Amino acid sequence: MSRLRAGLVGLGTMGRHHARLLGSMAGVELVGVVDPDPLAQAAAPGVPVSTDLEELLAAGIDMCVVASPTLTHSTIGLQLAEAGVHTLIEKPLAADPAGGHRLAKEFGARGLVGCVGHVERYNSAARALRARLAQGELGTVFQVATRRQGPFPPRIRDVGVIMDLATHDIDLTQWATGSRYLRVAAFTSCPSGRLHEDMVIVSGMLRDGIVTNHLVNWVSAVKERVFTVTGERGCLMASTLGTELWFQRNASATGRRHPGTHPFRGASEGDLTRYLITKREALLVELENFRDAILGKRSEIVTLRQGAETLEVAAAVQAASDAAVSSIGIATGELMLPRQRDHELAGSPGVIA
Repeated sequence: MSRLRAGLVGLGTMGRHHARLLGSMAGVELVGVVDPDPLAQAAAPGVPVSTDLEELLAAGIDMCVVASPTLTHSTIGLQLAEAGVHTLIEKPLAADPAGGHRLAKEFGARGLVGCVGHVERYNSAARALRARLAQGELGTVFQVATRRQGPFPPRIRDVGVIMDLATHDIDLTQWATGSRYLRVAAFTSCPSGRLHEDMVIVSGMLRDGIVTNHLVNWVSAVKERVFTVTGERGCLMASTLGTELWFQRNASATGRRHPGTHPFRGASEGDLTRYLITKREALLVELENFRDAILGKRSEIVTLRQGAETLEVAAAVQAASDAAVSSIGIATGELMLPRQRDHELAGSPGVIA
């Protein structure tokens, strides 16, 4: 069988990783790249690099990865859909939910494979955590908490941490639990003085009652990517940075409950188990699943619809942050919280339909 002819748009940090893997992946041939920066051409040796998407399309491609700035995703994605090219678009899918839903509609109408590069789903530790949740290892799940922080990435110019980083945790939470967000509240900060936020703290509730908390920033000297799920039988803790998975057992939890009793009887620290994880490069696993989806093989992709749903939550986080800031009045040098703020937030943009 002939190899799939692949194209790539963007040779930034993520684009260069895509170029490396597409150039060596079984069943795929990287035939062209688009990037307006002449200095980027050295990142794809032996592959034609142009400044125009039309040139790439003229070369005849079956599949394409879009790793350009977020604000260009919708325009480029729509061009690729019109040309009949199966496409993976780096996250976030688009600059806003409307753009994401339009992409989902156009690719769906043409019967094309369209997916989003939420690469954390393909991290070996995250996949092992999700599998154990599905097997009921924690019993009833109560809470999901994540920490994603580290130094500022110079590659990011057009969005803040909500779109660039928090979308990872939003997607992971919905994917791992199988539940969507119902409500969010958020606070942001911008110590760098840039246009977009550098830090965000998000609290939320999923539709099945699970509460969530996400701490996200790119101003920390400590780099961590931690995903913790708490349930009646203990806690599963995944580090997607170190590809590690731990289980802290709740020694008080039992397998039997009397009818009518609450599943949570009070936590007691039990054994700590570190699971053996077989590590594979997450981006390679993601691209393999994209390839297999095109070939009609069994695969797991993040659909464009799912990417658009993540954007809806991210937009609600931004709106909730704006509402929280605007609801604080300053009087005689003190911060005055309005009365019945919780009631007011119930009708704010932070509530997800």
